[in-house]
Formats: sequence, C-alpha cells, structure tokens
Amino acid sequence: MGRLTGGDPSLLRRINSAVVLHALRGAGSPTLTDLTRLTGLSRPTVEGVIEGLIEAGLVSESEPEEGGARRQGRPARRFRFRVEAGHLLGVEIGPHRVAALVSGLDGRIIGAGHREVPEAASADERLERVRQVIADVLRRAGVPRTSLRAVGVGTPGIVEADGTVRLGTALPGWTGLPLGQRLQRSFRCPVLVENDANAAAVAEHWKGAAKDSDDVVFVLAGLSPGAGSLIGGRLHRGFGGAAGEIGALHLLGREATPEALLSTTDEPLHPLDEPAVAQVFALAKQGDPRATAAVDRFIQRLVHNVAALVLALDPELVVIGGWASGLDGVLAPLRAELARYCLRPPRVTLSLLREAAVATGALRLALDHVEEELFAVEGATAARR
Repeated sequence: MGRLTGGDPSLLRRINSAVVLHALRGAGSPTLTDLTRLTGLSRPTVEGVIEGLIEAGLVSESEPEEGGARRQGRPARRFRFRVEAGHLLGVEIGPHRVAALVSGLDGRIIGAGHREVPEAASADERLERVRQVIADVLRRAGVPRTSLRAVGVGTPGIVEADGTVRLGTALPGWTGLPLGQRLQRSFRCPVLVENDANAAAVAEHWKGAAKDSDDVVFVLAGLSPGAGSLIGGRLHRGFGGAAGEIGALHLLGREATPEALLSTTDEPLHPLDEPAVAQVFALAKQGDPRATAAVDRFIQRLVHNVAALVLALDPELVVIGGWASGLDGVLAPLRAELARYCLRPPRVTLSLLREAAVATGALRLALDHVEEELFAVEGATAARR
C-alpha cells in the first residue's frame, strides 16, 4: 500500500491526492461527479487521482447501488476509501494489566484484549506480556502484523520523543527503558510512545467526556496522580514531556507522600497495592474514623494538585479518570474546592472511557500519525510536537 510521498511526480499531485482521499473518507461512496463537486477539482484531475489511489490500494470501486428505479445506460462509478487497507494498534502498559485495541484506518475498533500482569514484574516480563496480548488480539481479529500502519503505546512515566522512558517510577525497571526501540523490533511500522495520562486525555477528547471541549485537563487519579492537557484541542506535552506531573507537587512543601496519606497505620501503603487502597475506601464507607480521615486527606491533596493545573491552564473541563474515577464522593469536594481556589472554576466530570481510556488514546495517536501521512500536503509526517 502506497504512501503519498516522494514517488509522486509533483507537489500538486500530492495535494490533489490528499484532497480527494479526504473527501472520499467522509462521503461514503461518491461518484466522480460528487468528488468533483466536493473537491473543486476538474473531472480529469479527479479521475487521474482516483486511478492512482486505486493502484496504491487506498481506494476501490464500489458495487452499483441496488433498489430504486433502474436507469438506462451504464451506472455511474462509485468509489470508497478502503478502511481495511491498513490497520492501527493501540496499547496500554500499566502496573497491573496490559491491553491492546486494533482498528481499521477509520479508527473503528475491530478487536480488543487484555492480560493481567504482576505489579512486581520486571521490564522484560512486562514486555513479554505486551507481546502476548498483541499477538492474541491480532490473531482473533484476523489482522496480519504486516497490515499495521502505526502502533500507539500509552505508559506511565515521562516519555522522550524517541520513546525512551526518562523517568518511570510506577513500573519496575522502567526508568531509562528504550521502550519505543524495544517494541519497534516487533513491527515494520512506526511505534509512537506516549505518557498514559496524555493518551487518556486524547481519548476523552475523541470518544469520551471531552468530545465537545478543546481546553481540557484529564487527571489520571491514583496515589501519585498524573494529568494530560489539551490546549486548543492539541496535546500539551511540555518541553521535555513532563507537563502534568502533578503527583510531584507535594515535594514543593515537603509534605507527606501520597502513600502515607491513605495509610491508616504508621506504615505507608505500597504505591501499586490497589487492593490495600480499595480496603481503605471500603472502611471509610463503613464509617471507620481512621479510614475516613485518610480518604479526606487523599481527596484534599487531589484537589490541590488539580487546582494548581487549573490555575495555570484555565481549562473548560476537568475529567477525572484512573481508579479514583470509581470512588464515591470525589466530584463534589473537587468542584467545591476548585470554586474556592480558582478564579474561573471549570466543569468537572468523570471519565466515560474508564479503564479503556489509555489504550483508546494510544489508538487515536496511531490514527493521527497515519492521517497526517495520508493527508499532509508535503507528504511527510511532521515531527512530534
């Protein structure tokens, strides 16, 4: 399958190809006349571009429409964008599970799967589990690995542009891991690695609670929360990819660590011990005074972390995800405290995608890469912003 890059005879032809392909993707099965109207190009130009796209494997001729009055003469040719001409993969790598989604070139999910992984698994063990879930999802969806056009990956940590995890304390052996390079060995297509909260922010903007908002903060709320931000609909990573690391704000005041906040004893919780965290919240619901105090401390810290980001970015919407999105009583105090601290309090809501947010965002990042490749005027994928 062809790329709309260097093999074309001219920049004008690449522009025309991108324009026609974009019109095709959004128009169902248009005729040449329809495409001429939609693109503003001449009919001979559209015909030439269509033939090139058919040869590249991106377009096919549709069957004549059935039903209705039969017209005399040969029916008008109709064409469609071949969403099955390539596939995309979105992968989540988390402390307790890895997950994968596969879609066609339209981003419509056709396969999904996940596997549990021990929190203490080494980097090699975790990556092997990733390979297993990917192989299983592709096999069940009937998608050959060679059909993949891009792979997006969401992972905890500060991620460099080349896919190296500069700092990743949530997963054993993750800091300094050349994750993009390690995963690239399994694919012939580009592998795009992104911070998990950033990926989740992209997902909520695409298919979740933030579909109608372009200025958004997504909070991946846990013991050490992280956040992803969209400014004007574009992901904001910061200069070194560390934007949104609100879990480190307590260091400014040398306050108690997040693990100590939710502890009902003198011993901090393990950062990845989710059953222990769940137990604290369960006890709080039952009225246990020590657990209730711990939960209050956790929510207060979360509010302060989110307020700092809201004051800096002035988002329209804050979306709460991660395991905290399943907890009762998070939204009301968060809204109240943001109204207290912020000059213009944003709307606050829970994630609609929940545990699927990171993998969905990774899939969207893969789709963005391919769309830029297919529709970019210059015919080359822009550098990562």
